[in-house]
Amino acid sequence: MKKIDGIAKSLNDILKGNRYSIDYYQREYKWEFKQLQELVNDLTSKFSEAWDPDHERDQVEKYPYYFLGSIIISEKDSVPYIVDGQQRLTSLTLLLTFLRHLQRDKAEADQVPLDDLIVNAKFGKKSFNIDVADRTECMLALFENGAFVPTDDASESVFNLTARFNELEELFPDDLRDKALPFFIDWLIFRVQIVQITAYTDDDAYTIFETMNDRGLKLTPADMLKGYLLANIADGEPRAKANTLWRNRMRELSDLEKDADSDFLKTWLRSQYSQKIRERKKNAKPEDWDRIGTEFHRWLRESAGMLGLKKQNDFFELVTKDVDFYSRQYSRAVSAASWRDVPEQLKYLGYNADRGFTLQHQLVLAPLTPNDSEGDARTKIELVSRYLDILLAWRVWNYRSIAYSTMSYAMFVVMRDIRGLSVGDLSTRLHSSLMSESEDFDSNDHLRVHQQNRYQLHLILARLTDYVAVQSGEASHYREFTNGAKVRYEVEHIWANHPERHVDEFEHAHDFAEHRNLLGDLLLLPKPFNASYNDVAYETKAPHYLSQNILARSLNSQAYDMNPGFRKFIEMSGLPFRPYQSFRRADVVERGELYRAIAKRVWNPDDLLSASRVDEAVQSSSQSARQVAGSSGDVC
Repeated sequence: MKKIDGIAKSLNDILKGNRYSIDYYQREYKWEFKQLQELVNDLTSKFSEAWDPDHERDQVEKYPYYFLGSIIISEKDSVPYIVDGQQRLTSLTLLLTFLRHLQRDKAEADQVPLDDLIVNAKFGKKSFNIDVADRTECMLALFENGAFVPTDDASESVFNLTARFNELEELFPDDLRDKALPFFIDWLIFRVQIVQITAYTDDDAYTIFETMNDRGLKLTPADMLKGYLLANIADGEPRAKANTLWRNRMRELSDLEKDADSDFLKTWLRSQYSQKIRERKKNAKPEDWDRIGTEFHRWLRESAGMLGLKKQNDFFELVTKDVDFYSRQYSRAVSAASWRDVPEQLKYLGYNADRGFTLQHQLVLAPLTPNDSEGDARTKIELVSRYLDILLAWRVWNYRSIAYSTMSYAMFVVMRDIRGLSVGDLSTRLHSSLMSESEDFDSNDHLRVHQQNRYQLHLILARLTDYVAVQSGEASHYREFTNGAKVRYEVEHIWANHPERHVDEFEHAHDFAEHRNLLGDLLLLPKPFNASYNDVAYETKAPHYLSQNILARSLNSQAYDMNPGFRKFIEMSGLPFRPYQSFRRADVVERGELYRAIAKRVWNPDDLLSASRVDEAVQSSSQSARQVAGSSGDVC
């Protein structure tokens, strides 16, 4: 092995003025939402521990360093190739690009120069710090405009880059966007350190990589927790039984998705035991909810007494009863959220997951107890996921953030308050919580689409469209509408973008654009349809809507003649559907009111109470059936 260099460098040292290449077999950017979320949460939480609103900018130089792992570089012909670490460096580049846009409106003195960390400009051409040809168009658009729409044949990396960049709007905390922003950027680029290990041959670089990843027993936090729990269980049959159960349950979780075993343990411990969460204020310290997220194995050892772990049998019960029960419920929730195994009762988990809402699993575990029947456990999960579905819809409707950083404290309070509740008490508590919200569908009668909420409105339109279809006797197509199938659907305007066609109602093009973006002018349509008809006048494309979903068809009078199920639904619901020969300014508003009326049916808080009553009726019926069966047995 030749010379090896290893040195701790700031992000500024690693990225500024440098350009890295990647071998062709390593080129895809694969990070998912969860990995990006963990990175942003770690960085913003560590910064918030040090930041004080009374500090001057130069005090950031005294903030603690934060170690962000290592990268391995192979130096070949004076060109640095990334052997390990491109996922992290790419994600950090996306974050820097996002921060660059975020600080644009601030005074020049409060802006931190970031361009040199993202791009190199030579001879009028920009190249990015991680130089991969098929990413250039995407990265350039994100760098210059903050937005990019991948084509259908784009690479996996481009789809992931675009998705992760868009998610930063949701992930980055609101309280770091104002006065704290330049402080955070300074801290990120000068106080966050990465150990760069540089080898000068590929063989040496990959030997280092394999040594760091393959040699020795790498104990995960889940392994360390297991070791602690089993060590406190009596040797022999009890320990063997607990060990077998733990191994089987963790293997099933790992088969479900990557890191599901650790994710489950964090979620379970938070849902049942955390009492406090770090507040977003000066000098706030991490509390047990935060510690469970970063060191659950250590937290449990220190909190064993609080968990009632005193005797060997307490540890045995925790593994064989609690871990067994909660891991099975967690698996059920994760499967439903990913649309792999979705009973009708649990589809709301999928709806919430589609919104990128990652806090739901700890909430759905919170009211569960190991003594719950499978039916009660399933109903509790349904009630909590329905509650979240309604709350998130209301927030999106009112332009409120549903980001992790915005929602975590409020959701922690809900989680803590619903622990161990019965089905009836849970439905009442969640219903009351919704009734205390200050904003619902009546709070905003001018919902508009814009770049930041387009995806969330896509989901709302999918639900509205699917609801009308199902209530009219058609099959559900929600997954198709949300691009879970081959046909790609897009949010499209009924009006083409031609203000000159509407000068009789709009004096200025800006007023036309504002009205055109209202919810009542929107539909979900397949991309090929949009390509064919999106530029023509309403009167021309209205007949073609008859080949599309029921909400689009309802604009045409023939939809009412040809669909008895749809007519029956209108009659029973009283919803103000009607066809339009032309589509005018007032019609957009009227159509928006129709959508709002449908939304109130789709997301109705009273459904929480009715779901509870249905469950009680089923339980009562089952109990009666068992009593009858028991009586029959006695006679025999």
